[in-house]
Amino acid sequence: SHIYRKNHDVTKTRKGKTEQLLRVDDHDFTMRPAFGGPAIPVGVDVQVESLDSISEVDMDFTMTLYLRHYWKDERLSFPSTTNNSMTFDGRLVKKIWVPDVFFVHSKRSFIHDTTTDNIMLRVFPDGHVLYSMRITVTAMCNMDFSHFPLDSQTCSLELESYAYTDEDLMLYWKNGNESLKTDEKISLSQFLIQKFHTTSRLAFYSSTGWYNRLYISFTLRRHIFFFLLQTYFPATLMVMLSWVSFWIDRRAVPARVSLGITTVLTMSTIITGVNASMPRVSYIKAVDIYLWVSFVFVFLSVLEYAAVNYLTTVQERKERKLREKFPCTCGIPHSKTMMLDGNYSESDANSLAGYTRSQMVPEEEKQEKMVVHLALSNASNSSRKRGLKGHVGLRIIQNTHAIDKYSRLIFPGTYIFFNLIYWSVFS
Repeated sequence: SHIYRKNHDVTKTRKGKTEQLLRVDDHDFTMRPAFGGPAIPVGVDVQVESLDSISEVDMDFTMTLYLRHYWKDERLSFPSTTNNSMTFDGRLVKKIWVPDVFFVHSKRSFIHDTTTDNIMLRVFPDGHVLYSMRITVTAMCNMDFSHFPLDSQTCSLELESYAYTDEDLMLYWKNGNESLKTDEKISLSQFLIQKFHTTSRLAFYSSTGWYNRLYISFTLRRHIFFFLLQTYFPATLMVMLSWVSFWIDRRAVPARVSLGITTVLTMSTIITGVNASMPRVSYIKAVDIYLWVSFVFVFLSVLEYAAVNYLTTVQERKERKLREKFPCTCGIPHSKTMMLDGNYSESDANSLAGYTRSQMVPEEEKQEKMVVHLALSNASNSSRKRGLKGHVGLRIIQNTHAIDKYSRLIFPGTYIFFNLIYWSVFS
């Protein structure tokens, strides 16, 4: 027969030994170790579990990390033959002294408590203590959006003792630059994490004194491909679409006007959408420069047709008044009319083809009318000689086809030149 022996209650025995070994009740743990003596060194290391989000609107970031403290408290030393440490959870933390480290510029932070408080306390026989917590913190990040979205941002998480100055507590990175560990799987949708690094310096408060402050800094570079698809490419297409009106007949008023208004409204929508997702900063961003210059190009294409339409109307009115004043010039053959007076348009000349012989003036009257017409042409030629310097500009203005012709070259060339300067400066 098998004899079953009743085992001892290990937890009950261990509890007694724990209280006896640590001697928690024999000391006042409201005071720091070596109270009244030199500053107690507290080493810190951090393992970043995840970088959860970066908010441009709120100018903050959220990070989940394992924060570990290392210090020596001889009041917790205990004799041990095996030199093995003892590990406890968060219930012992409330009975002993722990560093009062907090996150500077923190908006929200909490210790994870599922399924219990994510706190670990490990005590070694010589009194060295390892204190570890799993924390999620949301902290400020002062961002500069002058180069947005072609920008890089540097954010930092700052740790500091709240009550103890550098004369009582000395915070330092336990292993230097090796004190910061990151998960290789950390990634963000809009940013590329370039590097993490640690620094430390003293912070001064006029009322309380100097404090040791530790910094966890990381540099982020924004992915540009998303903004190329959502902002730059649509804006460029709208500008190119506004150039289509230069190839549409100047008499097609509904087509050219509706095309110009549509591109202007679309550019306004793009600008509004980009600014809605950004903080209301008081300086100009790189994306604002691109969008507003594109908006100006679209708006100028509308003004270009307004100028073409207005000058066309003015020219046709002058020609109509001239025909009403000298109706007899219709009797002059088409070739002679074009040779004597350059103010007649091709459409007016073609309209002469519909006249019959009965409508044509007699030969003897034709000579007199030609003399009058020649006199008018000579007068106009003399005035043109006096304004020889502005002849080329006047010719472009009077010939509305030339405005569209030159716009087909000037608008694309200027926009391409702007893009070359823009991407060379900001990229």
